[in-house]
Order: sequence, then C-alpha cells, then structure tokens
Amino acid sequence: MLPSPAPDSCVLILVRHGATAANLAVPHVLQGCGMDLSLCEIGMWQAERVAEFLATVFAQSPSPALFSSKLKRARETAEMIQSRLAASEIETVAGLHEVDVGRWEGRDYDEIRRNDAVAHQQFMDDPATFGYPEGETLTNVADRVQPVFELLAQQYLGKAIIVVAHNIVLRAYLARLLGIPLSQYRNLSQDNCCVNVVVWQAGLMTVKTVNSVWHLG
Repeated sequence: MLPSPAPDSCVLILVRHGATAANLAVPHVLQGCGMDLSLCEIGMWQAERVAEFLATVFAQSPSPALFSSKLKRARETAEMIQSRLAASEIETVAGLHEVDVGRWEGRDYDEIRRNDAVAHQQFMDDPATFGYPEGETLTNVADRVQPVFELLAQQYLGKAIIVVAHNIVLRAYLARLLGIPLSQYRNLSQDNCCVNVVVWQAGLMTVKTVNSVWHLG
C-alpha cells in the first residue's frame, strides 16, 4: 500500500518498458526513437509482472494518473499497467521518447566499433559531450526530460503518478538527480520493467529507489 503523499509533494514511479527483440539481441542492437518495435514475448511477461506489482502498491489507493512515451514499447507496457490498475486513459507525453541515436539506429555495438571507431571511442569516453553521432548527447537528453518530470510533479501535488519511459531517458535523469556526472551514466542500471521512485516536495526532487526488479523474480 502506498501512503498518500503530502499536499506539497508528488510521488513519481518511473518504469522502464519491457524488452523488445532489439533489447535481447546478442550483440545488443541500438534502438532509439527511430525504431518503434513492440514488446517481445519476454517483454510482455515483464510488463505483466510490473503491472501485478503496481496493482499491489495501489491496492487500497486511488488509481494513479498514468503517462507514457509515444513509442510502442512504452505504451504497450503502460497498457498492461492500466489494465491491472483500472487506471484512467494513458496520456502520451511529448519529450519522453528515447534518445535519438542518430546514424547508429538499428546497428549493434560490435559493428559500430569496427566501422565507426572514432565516434564510438568518443562516445565511450564522454557521452555527455559527444553522444550518439547525428543524434543526442546525454546532456541533451537530461535537459529535455528534466523539465517534463518536474512539470508532471507540479501538476499532481498530493498524488502519486506512474510514468513509463526508456533506458537512456531514465539513466540520464536519475544520474543528474543523484549528482553523478552524465559521462558516467553507465554506472546506473535500468533493467527492462524496473521501478524507480522519486519524490517531488517543496521544489526538490529526491531519489528514493533505483532499478528495483524484485517483482521480476
């Protein structure tokens, strides 16, 4: 059961979407905001598990407002949560789409390392500055999503909300909140269908939980 937030606070439950075939590919295939894949079978299972978990969290609380990125993998995860919580309609939020990976969209890191070696090394050394060639840097992503989360929190004071988003979106945002340099964002994990909890109160966002996956067994 989730205690009711204080009148001047908002609890944001941030969920990464379930897995797609690109997430599970070996080697990993980059999937930014260009590829719009649906959840694979494992991803659907993960979405069911996180939906069941959140249903227990809100068992004796009002159904939360539910938000999602526009991409299929996030919306399909949000739809599973919606069905379990009997929540109102899912609101798609502009600005929460996954990072633009530029010319690396749909490519795997082994191939990128071989054929785009200079850009790959720059990205590995400092993704906050160099980022994805012809796409976004981690700084771009953090700058894009931070005001989105803060606006949602201010609009839902005294309530809890659920937001389904993406790996790089959540890692960049959480790194900034935790004071971790964006160049070191890889030190933060975001597994598919993990749960993060942050609380907005009196103009300050505080991280309470990062990458919880107990519900996935």
